[in-house]
Amino acid sequence: MTTLTSSRGRRRAPTRIERAAGRAAALQRPRVILALLLLLALTCAMLLDGYLRAEVGGDQRVRSGADSSEVPDTILDGGPILTFRGGQATTVSVPAKTIALTFDDGPNPTWTPQVLEILRKYDVPGTFFLVGSMVTRYPGIVRTMVEQGNEVGVHTFTHVDLSYQSASRVDREMEQTQLALAGAAGITTTLFRAPYSSETDAIDNYSWPVYERLGKDGYTSVFVDTDSDDWKRPGVSDIVKWATPKGTQGASVLFHDAGGERSQTIAALPEYIEKMKAKGYTFTTISGVMAHRRTAGAGTTAGPSLQAAHHRATGPTLYEGKALIAAVAVAEWTVPTLSVGLAIVGAAVLARFGMMLLLARRHHRQRNRRRFGWGPAVTGPVSVIVPAYNEKECIANTLRSLARSTHPIEIIVVDDGSTDGTSRIARDAAGSLGMTNVRVIRQENAGKPAALNNGVRNASYGIVVMMDGDTVFEPDTVRELVQPFADPSVGAVAGNAKVGNRTTVIGAWQHIEYVMGFNLDRRMYDLLRCMPTIPGAIGAFRRDAVLAAGGMSEDTLAEDTDITIAMHRAGWRVVYQEHARAWTEAPGSLRQLWSQRYRWSYGTMQALWKHRGCLTDRGPSGRFGRVGMPLVVIFQVVTPLFAPLIDVFTVYSMIFVDFRAALLAWLAVLGVQLLCAAYAFRLDREKYRYLLMMPLQQLAYRQIMYLVLIHSCVTALTGGRLRWQKLKRTGEVGTPAGAG
Repeated sequence: MTTLTSSRGRRRAPTRIERAAGRAAALQRPRVILALLLLLALTCAMLLDGYLRAEVGGDQRVRSGADSSEVPDTILDGGPILTFRGGQATTVSVPAKTIALTFDDGPNPTWTPQVLEILRKYDVPGTFFLVGSMVTRYPGIVRTMVEQGNEVGVHTFTHVDLSYQSASRVDREMEQTQLALAGAAGITTTLFRAPYSSETDAIDNYSWPVYERLGKDGYTSVFVDTDSDDWKRPGVSDIVKWATPKGTQGASVLFHDAGGERSQTIAALPEYIEKMKAKGYTFTTISGVMAHRRTAGAGTTAGPSLQAAHHRATGPTLYEGKALIAAVAVAEWTVPTLSVGLAIVGAAVLARFGMMLLLARRHHRQRNRRRFGWGPAVTGPVSVIVPAYNEKECIANTLRSLARSTHPIEIIVVDDGSTDGTSRIARDAAGSLGMTNVRVIRQENAGKPAALNNGVRNASYGIVVMMDGDTVFEPDTVRELVQPFADPSVGAVAGNAKVGNRTTVIGAWQHIEYVMGFNLDRRMYDLLRCMPTIPGAIGAFRRDAVLAAGGMSEDTLAEDTDITIAMHRAGWRVVYQEHARAWTEAPGSLRQLWSQRYRWSYGTMQALWKHRGCLTDRGPSGRFGRVGMPLVVIFQVVTPLFAPLIDVFTVYSMIFVDFRAALLAWLAVLGVQLLCAAYAFRLDREKYRYLLMMPLQQLAYRQIMYLVLIHSCVTALTGGRLRWQKLKRTGEVGTPAGAG
C-alpha cells in the first residue's frame, strides 16, 4: 500500500482560486435575489392580468323582494340620480323630453368604438359607466371617449356587487377605477353606478349603507328609470320600444357597450336616436341633468357642464394611474407571450416523453435479445478507483461489496485529505476481509478530479471503473459494466445508479427521478450516440482514452459530464449498460439535496460552455454538438427554467380562466409522466408502489429543483467556482438487498 503526505491538521491560506470563489459567492446573493424577483415580477404580471380579466357579469342579477325598511321613502320613490349634497340624501329626475343616454360595462374594443362613432355622427353625448379593469386594458378608447365630449362614471373595478363587500373592498374598487381613469384620460369622476343595480325602488338594506358611504365621499349614484334590456338580445325593435319613455317623460336610459355580444345594440342605437329626436327629445349627460336642475328648467346646458363630474387628475393620482396603465400593458404583453412560449415548451416536453418511451423500448429490446453481444467476453482484470473524502460511514461497505465481485479487479482508494480516518478505516476493512487487491493512496486535499486522476495514473489495467466512496456494487456489477469494451469503438460505459435509501420521502422522490429521469434518458442518448454524462457513482473508461483527453478536468464541477463529452469529441462511443447496477446513498435532507443538485446543474452548464466548440466541429464531435448538446440545453436547462412558469400559469388558468380545463390539463401531463415512470420502473423491475409519491413529487420536489437550477444559472453568470462539496452520509446503504 502506498501513502502520500497528508494535509490533516495543517492550516493554510486560501488559494487564488478559492479567494475568487469567495468573491463570486459574495456576488451570488444579490443575483439570486434578482432572479427570484424576476420570477416574482412575471408571477405578479400574470396575477394582474388574471385580476383584470375577471368576468364581467350581466346586469340581470338584480335582487327582488329584499327588505328596504331602512331606506327613506323619498329615495325609493324618487328620481334616478341620488346625491348627498350637504349630507342630505336627495334624488333628481330627468327633465321632460330629455334623455340621459347611459352605457354600462365598457370599454370594449369591439363595441364601444362603434357606439362612439354613432354618438359622434348624431352629435349626441353619452354617459359611460366604466369597469376599471377594462379601462386599464383599453385606455385609448377612454381617452377618445372623453375627448369626444362624453361623460364617464365608475362601475367598480371588477364589476362586483358592493352590497356584500367590506368597507375596504368598496374603497379599493373605487380607488382602483379612479386610478385607471387618471392613467387613461387624466381625469377622475364623481359619478357612480353600482353593478347589478336597477331603479331606486330596488335599493335595500344591504345596498343603502354603500350609497350613503359613497355619498359622503362626494359620489353621485346614478340609477335607471328606463331599461332597454339590450343584454337579453330581444331584437332591434324591442330594444327601441323598451328604451322609449312614456309620453314626454324624461329618462335615464340604460344600454350596454360591453359585457356580451352587442350587435343588436349597435343596430338599435341609430334608430332609437332618430326616433327620440323626431319626438322632440334632447340628449344630455348626467351632469347636464344636474345643471338643468340648478338653472331651474332653463333647458339643456351646453359646454363644460356636460362633463362637470370630471376633475383633472394631478399629483400622485396621475402618476400612480399612469403606472397602473403601464403595468397592465406589460401584463397584457407578458401573458400572451408566455402562453405561446409555454405551449412550445409543453409540446417539446411531450415530444421528449414520446421519444423517450419509443427509444427506451427499442434500447431494451435490442440489448436484451438472446443473440445480442458486444463481442468476445471481457474477462481480464480491471482497476476500480474509489475517490474518498471523509467517507468513514460508507467506505467499509463499499469495499465489502467489491470483495464479492465476480470479475477480477484491483481497488485503488484515493483519500483526498480526509480528516475522519477514512484511509485507516479502508485499510482495516481490507485487512479484515482478506483483500490483497486494495491500495490506499493519500493525497493533500485537491478535489475529486485530482483524486480520480491520481487513481488513473496508478491503475495497473487498461480499463478503469470509477465509483463514489458511498456506493455499493452488486457482485456482477463490474463484470456487466466492462462487457461493452469488447467493442473496440466503445470508450466509456455508464452504469445504472440506484437509490439505496429510498424509505424516506426525499429518498422515494429521488428514486423516481433516478429510474425515470436518468435511466430512460440514458437509454435514449445511447441510441442517439450522444450520452452527455457517465454518472460518478458507476462508470468505466478506457484508461488510455482518459489520459489522452487530459484526465478528469478541474475546469468544471461536473467532471463526469466534462470527461464524457471529451470522449465523444475524441471519437469514442459512450454506451449505457442497464444490468450494471450500483446502489448509492442519495442526500437525506433538503439542504444536502440542494448542495448536490446545485453542483450538478452548475457543473453541467460549465461543461457545455467549455465544449461549445463542438457545435461547429465535424465528425463525432460535431455529432454530439448538433444532437446531444441541443438536447441537453433544451431539456436540462431551458425547459426546467420555464417549468416554474408552467406551474404558475396552471394556477392562473385554474383561478382566472377555466378551473376544470386547467386541472384536466395538469392531470393529463401528470398521467403522461406516470406512464413514462411506470414503463421505466418496468424496465428496471422496480416496485410500482413508489409511484404513489409522484403527484407529491411534482408539487414539492420539482419546485426545489427549479430553484436549484435558477441558483446555478446565476452562479454561471457570475463565473463563481466551488470546490468538491462533501455531503453528509449515514452509511445505511449496505447491500442491494438491504437497499431495496
